[in-house]
Amino acid sequence: MGNQKTAVITGSAQGIGKGIAKRLANDGFAIVLSDMNEEVLSATVKEFKEQNINVASFVGNVSIPEDQKELVQTAVKKFRSVDVFINNAGIEQVDPLVNVQPEELEKVFQVNVFGVLYGIQAAAEQMKKQEKGGKIINACSIAGHQAFSMLGTYSASKFAVRGFTQAAAQELAKDKITVNAYCPGIVGTGMWDRIDAGMVEYMGLKKGEAFKKFAEGIALGRTQEPEDVANFVSYLASPDSDYMTGQSIMIDGGIVYN
Repeated sequence: MGNQKTAVITGSAQGIGKGIAKRLANDGFAIVLSDMNEEVLSATVKEFKEQNINVASFVGNVSIPEDQKELVQTAVKKFRSVDVFINNAGIEQVDPLVNVQPEELEKVFQVNVFGVLYGIQAAAEQMKKQEKGGKIINACSIAGHQAFSMLGTYSASKFAVRGFTQAAAQELAKDKITVNAYCPGIVGTGMWDRIDAGMVEYMGLKKGEAFKKFAEGIALGRTQEPEDVANFVSYLASPDSDYMTGQSIMIDGGIVYN
């Protein structure tokens, strides 16, 4: 276990984050799961331990800088280093832009934008101390490459993630820290259930219809699973991606092409 690398994943009690954590555990990483939902997090930790995964956990809010620093310190205390830090936590907002309220705007940006920056800061500080480089990986979205109707606030927050990814990659390159992002499309998780529900309200669709409508445009003919995203993040977390930095890559089955 002495040379085992450590991966920290925010928003990892369920959905894509959990899928990423499972894959990286299979890749040989010690895993630090972090989430705001203590109950679901505990259940995931129990499940991982039953699978003999070397796992630790931290209940925290990514939009609080002190929580992000404490998350990193939890990883260091338990596993001695942070080699990969994944800013996976994110929330959605479905609303016509003319209806967006200040508190909704603040909530989405606190998690999706501020949270990513605070994660980058906490991870970079630790990785610099370790003097052996590292990988910071951010959750972007196809909505960070192309804005979608009713998802304007979410799209804007993900465009910001691309900006942070590019700037951080340039600033941290001298420390051998790479910064990249993964941009999923339509994944059958709780987030898409909530997007679907929001679309139902504003577009006069029935439950499940918005999800189906969006999914029809996927070239590969199916919505994606958390594993599809996790397989790509595995590459970003591995030495194979050492020469890639500042990129926000789409993994969407063929929806957005740019």
